[in-house]
Amino acid sequence: MKTGAERTEILHRSLRVSLAATAGFYPFLYGLHDPVLALYALFAPIALGLLSSIPGSGRQRAEVMLKALPVGLVLVALGTVLAVATWAAVLGMLVVGFLLAFGAIGGPRPAGAAPGLQLFYILACFPPYEPETLWLRLAGLTYGVVVLALCELFLLPQPPGTTYRATLAEAVATAGDTIAGRVSLSAEALRAAGSKLRLSRIPPAERPAGPGRAARGLSQAGSAARRLLEQLAHQTETGELHRLVSDGTGAGGPGGDRGDTASGSLLPQVASLCDETAAALRAGRPAPGPQRMDEAIDAFQQMRVRQVTGPVAEVPPVPVLRRQAALLAVAESVRILEISVRVGLDGRRTPPIEPRELFWYTEASTPQLWLRRVTGNMTLRSVQFQNAVRIALALAAARFVAGSLDLTHGFWVLLAVLTLSRTTFGQTWAAIRKAVAGNLVGAVAAGALLIGLGQHTEAYAAILAPGMLIAFALGPLLGIAWAQGLFTLVVATAFAQISPASWRLAEARIVDVVTGSAIGLLCAMLAWPAGARREVRRTMAELLHECGPLIRGTVGVLTAVPPGSAPPPPTLPALHRLRLAESAYDQFRSEPAGSTPVHADWHGVLIAANQILLGAQWLPRFDLPSDSLPPEAADRARAGARALARTTDRLAALCTGERPPPDGTRTAPSPPAGPPLPALVDLDVWLRSLHAQLTRIEAELPDAVGGAAPGTTAAGAADSVSGPGGPGR
Repeated sequence: MKTGAERTEILHRSLRVSLAATAGFYPFLYGLHDPVLALYALFAPIALGLLSSIPGSGRQRAEVMLKALPVGLVLVALGTVLAVATWAAVLGMLVVGFLLAFGAIGGPRPAGAAPGLQLFYILACFPPYEPETLWLRLAGLTYGVVVLALCELFLLPQPPGTTYRATLAEAVATAGDTIAGRVSLSAEALRAAGSKLRLSRIPPAERPAGPGRAARGLSQAGSAARRLLEQLAHQTETGELHRLVSDGTGAGGPGGDRGDTASGSLLPQVASLCDETAAALRAGRPAPGPQRMDEAIDAFQQMRVRQVTGPVAEVPPVPVLRRQAALLAVAESVRILEISVRVGLDGRRTPPIEPRELFWYTEASTPQLWLRRVTGNMTLRSVQFQNAVRIALALAAARFVAGSLDLTHGFWVLLAVLTLSRTTFGQTWAAIRKAVAGNLVGAVAAGALLIGLGQHTEAYAAILAPGMLIAFALGPLLGIAWAQGLFTLVVATAFAQISPASWRLAEARIVDVVTGSAIGLLCAMLAWPAGARREVRRTMAELLHECGPLIRGTVGVLTAVPPGSAPPPPTLPALHRLRLAESAYDQFRSEPAGSTPVHADWHGVLIAANQILLGAQWLPRFDLPSDSLPPEAADRARAGARALARTTDRLAALCTGERPPPDGTRTAPSPPAGPPLPALVDLDVWLRSLHAQLTRIEAELPDAVGGAAPGTTAAGAADSVSGPGGPGR
């Protein structure tokens, strides 16, 4: 059910597209008597204004349309040249279809404009082969796009939505107020503040989804902010946050603990940095001065070591040490947040930032970042690649069939493929059934109209403009069947003015739509018919397989003898798997639930993997001991890491429907033995937190995939936000 604002925007869009389309069609056809100019001036606004879903305000849409215009001119020129032969047009369609669909990796705006750009090539690549009319086609296209952009700017323009920076600033300010003790929010309220950063709740035009440094920085900042609020929510549930704030202010905990001088030195700096970061986001400029959280964390760790190695009477109790470990994790999240916000607001290349694996993009040029985005998705495991291959093959097959059979108005075959293709076979079949039914009714009505009005072009001219206004408004409001039926009436009315037409025009329309529907359905059946449902399981399994070595490697670095002799585990493979899993998860969320909903906590897998990656970065950085850890404590830590690694392998097997071997080691990691060293306490807190998360994930998996055959599942619902630093969905 559409909201009132959505209905209003649909009506406004109908008015803008109808006005832009008729503003060129009527003068060029009846004033200049040039049907080529008229045709392209008519279809340009329909392609970019109606068939494309360009997000954003009126100004943002107009900007995208004008930037797409040069690409559209190239595509029309290419289609005009390749219309010389069917095989040339088919090969061109294959390449153009793939490139434009694959362009969705650039973010919502390129993805939104892609269908309209596809139509520009489709319209030009069909006979008759008339290269001498190229300049007329380009002129009509330019006129239509420019008029539509002007309508977007000045005719009932869509107001801008809330920016991602503003939403992020609100979340960061909430975290700062909570850490400083200025507000006391429930765990549910903290999680709700973080959930506002889900990309599904952000207007598409405002989502930081591009490959550039600024977009990657803001995306990573959103992940860090959600992770920070989740940490505060968990500590609120356990009561640790209240004790931590009390310790940090020197008031002492409710159990009689002494005030914690180490926390008292770090906690105000963490809260202050949150406030400064929120202010920078609101102002749109990075906060002046150096990054100071690194120095604060180093001083905090040194103070903790002095406390536990000093007189016995001054050694903090173990609960205080655990709260210090929790504060360290919060401080690291704020450190990542501060740096990523600086990059997101500045957008320029910066010197190496630690950990370089997470901030690799700050050192890369813009072409390198685009190349990284492209090569990272050029794999059969990428849903973006799968979608591009599916639509390219379907369009090329449709162009071959339409050209080989010499179908009248054969571009309608490709238009049907373009508008009715979905990411799953079930969705495609549901859309095609409704579309064919709507077209049948629309074809009957169009045939009756053509028979009744005959060759009276002035009558068609009189009803075209109001017909477009009604069709473009009611279609999106009433559903795909109405949209297809009404669009059939519109194209019949338009083409009856360009050349003499009979009721056979409506017949050609329904034949072309049925042909395109059959081709689209066949491709949906053969090319990844389950959409992201299988892919999300495979990518989650591969991600979990990469997590086990990270856990073992991180513990190996901290327990090595002598300290620092073990190399850190590589994190780039896990980061790559994380990005693929997030992409599959994002599409999985956009697909309707099947008859058997999945209850697997895929979002929990992403969060756990993100925590493993962060621990693999900051534990060796801030907790590498100067002296070797006690042998018994080191052995216990390594045993806990091996048990967690076996758990990740078991979960990976469950994700793919396999039956993992029985494993009885499912107890929580043993508490550290020996002196309460900060490195041991921090490591124990990290391992126990991972154990709790993985246990919750495993409890959900049997209902969804346990005992199922590999590669079978049903769709579910979840949210996703891609970013270079991890999920935060």
